[in-house]
Amino acid sequence: MSEHKHHSTAPEDRLSFGQKFSYGLGAIVNNLLGGAIGFMSIVLNVGLGMNPALVGTLQAIPRFTDALTDPIMGFISDKTRSRFGRRRPYIFIGAICVGITFAMLWQLPAGRSEIFYFWFFLLGSILFYLFYTVFATPYVALGYELTPDYHERTRLMGVMNFMGQLAYVILPWLYAIMENDRLFANSVQGARRLAIVIGIFVAVVGIMPAIFLRERFASQTDGNGEKSNLLAGFKTNILAFVKGLVITLKQREFLKLCAGTFFLFNGIMLVSAFSSYITIFYVCGGDTDMGAKYMGIFGTINMISTLLAIVVVTWISSKLGKRLTFIIATSFTLFGSLFKWFCYDPMAPWKVLLPAPFIAVGMGGLFTLMGSMIADVCDLDELDTGERREGMFGSIYWWMVKLGMALAFGLSGYLLNITGYHVSMGGAQTSSTFLWMRIFDVTIPVIAASLAIWAVASFKITEERSYEIRQELIARRSKIPVPEATI
Repeated sequence: MSEHKHHSTAPEDRLSFGQKFSYGLGAIVNNLLGGAIGFMSIVLNVGLGMNPALVGTLQAIPRFTDALTDPIMGFISDKTRSRFGRRRPYIFIGAICVGITFAMLWQLPAGRSEIFYFWFFLLGSILFYLFYTVFATPYVALGYELTPDYHERTRLMGVMNFMGQLAYVILPWLYAIMENDRLFANSVQGARRLAIVIGIFVAVVGIMPAIFLRERFASQTDGNGEKSNLLAGFKTNILAFVKGLVITLKQREFLKLCAGTFFLFNGIMLVSAFSSYITIFYVCGGDTDMGAKYMGIFGTINMISTLLAIVVVTWISSKLGKRLTFIIATSFTLFGSLFKWFCYDPMAPWKVLLPAPFIAVGMGGLFTLMGSMIADVCDLDELDTGERREGMFGSIYWWMVKLGMALAFGLSGYLLNITGYHVSMGGAQTSSTFLWMRIFDVTIPVIAASLAIWAVASFKITEERSYEIRQELIARRSKIPVPEATI
């Protein structure tokens, strides 16, 4: 099928700006929750004196439980039938519960033992991630089904990704706010008060998608026209869950998107710390103030470029198709990663800023295009199986992202050790250490971006094929009586 045959979006398939904005509000909440618990955890060490190893353990264990509950929540959401829909009840309840839990998580009493803080925070974090899953998994799935149109899906994901990036403007400042002596007596008190503000924001803003959006598949039948039932029995649902999980993991087009995301996103994450070390100790000769300044400017340029990239990628996708747009955007990131080799110049430190806009293009386009392409896969899956599985697809995709991030952050420290880096040497690292740091920092993202392009290059759901699938689904659904939703 030709990637270039263009279809216009029908008026009835378009989402209003208000609908896109409402969905984008959920992205701000989603990213804020995911980042805030990490950025604020430093207070456990510097404010309460916990061992850094214990703090790291507190970051890891709840994420393993999160990885287990994501697919289960996706299955529950897919199978739920109510007059309020499959997704909206969980988004509404989840936003309120996770907001309250986040606020309570940081109400750490003073003067307790390290073990007390460990268990308090561990149990609270597990509960937090459970409610986070109740909110986030149905929220992601809702976005896949809001519109059936190939291009409108990309526009929706563009707005969602753009608004979601705004959370990252706030997140790096959370610790500075907690440590502000004019506002709080200490960082622990700052964490308590800030958590309440964030919790209220999450609870109020997080319910907006549930209130203002409507689902297209609130009552859905299987391929035989029979309604699924979440209360069919424990054994039946276990078998259905396993079957749905296997079918999802066997969907080749979906696996291509997972592979593309895994390589590109985690390739960048794996060496994310390297750029900071190289900037401070090699480019700036160990001058931490100068290095911090350039890192801050780099981050600002990267953020602005990412926002612009989302807009441009969304527009180009409507002209060239999602697959080709992904390849082009990722190629910019590949070039930017190569370009870093020539920009690490101690004689001209400002050069470290030059690759930032190029690297941002691929990362800005990644989740805009991936979300839209997964929505297309959900249509193909319905054509193949007769069922809608947005929750399962979304949960597995983001489980893969979370797992990759955990592996990337875990391996990055070992990679740094391999280079021969010693923190005590500061800017006096050996020339061999600096060489290997630069080699890893450049080659890993380049290889990862190349693999991402290779994985997605054979993605078969072109614009033309997407519209063919839609027409086949419309014809099939017209022959199946749809029963009314039950409470």
